[in-house]
Amino acid sequence: MPDPSTTRQHKRFLDMAARAALRAAGDVEPNPMVGAVLVRDGRVIGIGHHRRFGGPHAEVEALADCARRGESPAGATMYVTLEPCNHHGKQPPCSEALIAARVARVVCARPDPHHISAGGAATLRAAGIEFEFTDASELAVRLSDPFVKRVTTGLPYVIAKWAQTIDGRIATRTGESQWISSEPSRRMVHRLRARVDAILTGIGTVKADDPLLTARGVARVRRTARRIVIDPLLEIPPESALVRSVPEAPVTVACTEEAAGSEAAAGLTARGVEVLPLPGPADDLDLSRLLRHLASAHGVTNVLVEAGAGTLGGLLRADLIDEALVYIAPILMADEAALPAAIGKPTPALADAARFRLLRAKALGPDVVLRYRREPGLTEDPTRAGGRA
Repeated sequence: MPDPSTTRQHKRFLDMAARAALRAAGDVEPNPMVGAVLVRDGRVIGIGHHRRFGGPHAEVEALADCARRGESPAGATMYVTLEPCNHHGKQPPCSEALIAARVARVVCARPDPHHISAGGAATLRAAGIEFEFTDASELAVRLSDPFVKRVTTGLPYVIAKWAQTIDGRIATRTGESQWISSEPSRRMVHRLRARVDAILTGIGTVKADDPLLTARGVARVRRTARRIVIDPLLEIPPESALVRSVPEAPVTVACTEEAAGSEAAAGLTARGVEVLPLPGPADDLDLSRLLRHLASAHGVTNVLVEAGAGTLGGLLRADLIDEALVYIAPILMADEAALPAAIGKPTPALADAARFRLLRAKALGPDVVLRYRREPGLTEDPTRAGGRA
C-alpha cells in the first residue's frame, strides 16, 4: 500500500505543477498544458510550465527557474504533470535535459499517449533516474485530457455550457433566454471563449439570438475561436452576425450533403464561410465526423458548445460531450412548456441516461456554477493526431 505521507506529498507538488500549467490555457494548444516543480527535502527550488506553443517545455522552464534561484537540480525530485517528451520537435527532448541536470527522481501524473513523443520514462530509468507514475493528484491527471483525447481518438475535447433555472429550463416557452445567468457568469463565459479553439452552436440559436460568439471584454484573447454552426438545410441568414464577421473570426457551417450543393452553399462560400457536408439525414447529422474534421483540418483541441436543446441532445445522443459547465440562476419557472437543457435522447430507464461526475461547485454572484465530467473515460481509436511539438 502506498505510504499516506508520500501520497500527500505527491498530491501537494503535482497540484502545484497543474496550477502553474493552467496559466497557459489557450496559449499552448494543440500541445498539452504541462507544469513541473523541482523539490529538494520538501522545499520547492524551481517551478515552470509550458507557456506557449513551440516554446520551452515545463521541465526546461523549471530547470531555468532553479538556476535563477541559485539552486542546483542535481539530486532533486521533479514533479511533472505529463511524461517528459523523448523526441526532437520544436524543442529538444526533456528527458535529455533531466539527465543532463542530474535530477535523482521524477514523479509524473500521466504517460504521454503519443508514439512519437512517448518513452521519456524508459529513457530516464535507463539513465539511472528513479521514475514513478502516480494518480495522487486528479487535477494533474485530468489536466491533459483534451490533448490525450485528440491524440488517442482524433476528436477534440467538448465542453457543453448552458445557463438554466433551478428547475432546469434554459428559455421560456417563447424562447426568451437573455439573460438567465448573471453578469459575473457571462464574464466567465467570455474568458472561456478567449481560450478555446472553436465555439459550436445550432441554427436555432442563430435564428433566435443572432449571436457573434466572440470573446469580448476580456484582458487578452488568447485564441480566436472558429465559430461552428450545425445548419442541416443551410438556413443561416447571409446578413447574420456570424457571416458578416468572417474576416474577424472563421466560420464553419455543417449541413447535409444535398444542401452543400445548393446556391445557398455557394453564396456562403463566396463570403468566406467553410461549408462542410456531413452524412446523415437533416435531423441526425454525423456530428463525430464534424468534430474529427475540426481536429484534423483546423488543429482544434477544445470545443465550447453554446447551443439549444436540440444540438445539446444530438451531441449527448452521440456521446460526444466530455464536460458540462452549468450555470444555475436563482430563478424558478415552473412552466412545463419552458425549454429544457437537452432533448432528443430517448431514455426509457435511468440506466440509459448519460452519467456525469461533479468536479466542482462554485458560487458566482447570484449563480452557482457546476462543472461535470462525463463518465466513463476516453476510448482509444487507432487513428491518431499529432504529438507534442
